Amino acid sequence: MKPVAIFRHSQTEGPGYFATFLDAHRIPWRLVKVDAGEPVPADPREFSGLAFMGGPMSVNDELPWIPAVLGLVNKAVDSDVPVLGHCLGGQLMARALGGRVTRNGVKEIGWGPVTIEDNARAREWFGARREFCAFHWHGETFTIPPKATRVAGSPYCPNQAFVLGKHLGMQCHVEMTPELIRAWCEDWEKELVAKAGPSVQTPQQMFERLDERVHSLNAIAAGLYGRWIEGLKT
Repeated sequence: MKPVAIFRHSQTEGPGYFATFLDAHRIPWRLVKVDAGEPVPADPREFSGLAFMGGPMSVNDELPWIPAVLGLVNKAVDSDVPVLGHCLGGQLMARALGGRVTRNGVKEIGWGPVTIEDNARAREWFGARREFCAFHWHGETFTIPPKATRVAGSPYCPNQAFVLGKHLGMQCHVEMTPELIRAWCEDWEKELVAKAGPSVQTPQQMFERLDERVHSLNAIAAGLYGRWIEGLKT
């Protein structure tokens, strides 16, 4: 099988549990270190699927690699190569597929509920589950692209996930590990102290029942990733 390409946009925002899942299923993957200046591949058909991780930048920033990523997403969809997006990755997908990325009403940081929509696409990806506790770290949001279906939302951000065929874009983070959460809190501690409130948790709040919460989130991620790898190109 061709490898899954995993795009990293920030050094501490790696694939986390997603890489663990792929390894457990013996699916090869290659990390594309966009943050280190590695060029964006031109042809999605070199890979069985494309996965885009998070990052502190905005899709609307004038960064040299963003147009290349947007073009790659469109080529992948046209070539039936499945695409998966986490937070910034979901925003990149939305923008590429005709949606808009704008500032969210509030920053949403920490653990919080995500409600799953009652529609056929949502049931395909989430089964009978109606809610789960996700990890969030974003200040922007996307609109649902044309032809895509919203499958999840939260009290602070109505558009948490969308599906278009075998492609899944998420605003929330399901790839988290305890190590990632600790690293992000160290990177952005000043932001958390300044913005703590109903939609922004303190590190202490994030670390409460950390292993239990991450374990539950890994189970949600495994279901979504399991559905996603069904569409991988061989």
